[in-house]
Amino acid sequence: MDNRSLKSMKARQPTSFLFDLDGTLVDSVYDHVLAWSAALQEEGIEVSIWRIHRRIGMSGGLFTRALARETGLEFDDATLTRLRALHAKHYSAHSANTRPLPGARELLKYLTDTKIPWAIATSGRMLTAGPVLKILGVDPDKVPVITRDLVAYAKPDPDLFLAAAEKLGIEIETACVVGDSIWDMLAAQRARALGIGYLSGGYGTDELERSGAYRVFEDPADMLAHIDEVGGRR
Repeated sequence: MDNRSLKSMKARQPTSFLFDLDGTLVDSVYDHVLAWSAALQEEGIEVSIWRIHRRIGMSGGLFTRALARETGLEFDDATLTRLRALHAKHYSAHSANTRPLPGARELLKYLTDTKIPWAIATSGRMLTAGPVLKILGVDPDKVPVITRDLVAYAKPDPDLFLAAAEKLGIEIETACVVGDSIWDMLAAQRARALGIGYLSGGYGTDELERSGAYRVFEDPADMLAHIDEVGGRR
């Protein structure tokens, strides 16, 4: 091996992990589904719950545009503003009971203890994400956390994960994006990162793999048990 190859190996960054929040680290997907359902009903808009679930993980703007296409309704700016506020209200009523997914705290502790860089990137705004981060034991002043408030576009656009990588000071190509939805995996591909999917958000293995996941685990505990298989070692 020549000197140039040796220098390249020394300069190579370790694998880093960029985590989605809802359905990936905390068991909150169905809280969001029910919150959106209640918000829509208050506005007199009937949408089947399964249709709402299929859109969780998108930004709120894309979510409402997708529902507009499916229902044939037009949502004006005032309606969209009310829907976002109603969703936040109904979600906040449930979020105090939200719990971390199995192994979430242990996985993050392992990465911290072994000095493996990690960050959180969520389509949620800090209004709804903040209380859940406290339950998870994550301090945004100490851990890089990128929310919808901080980027121009949310998933499936790559902005959240690109911003998280930048905040960590890493190259996005060295990162693994960990998420529970097809929107996470599509955003990972567009960001040029590897995608790791979780079943904990309700999507199946085949759906996650088709949208770009190179590995699929049940939840954080399952990933921690196989952490060496995704580059998570010293």
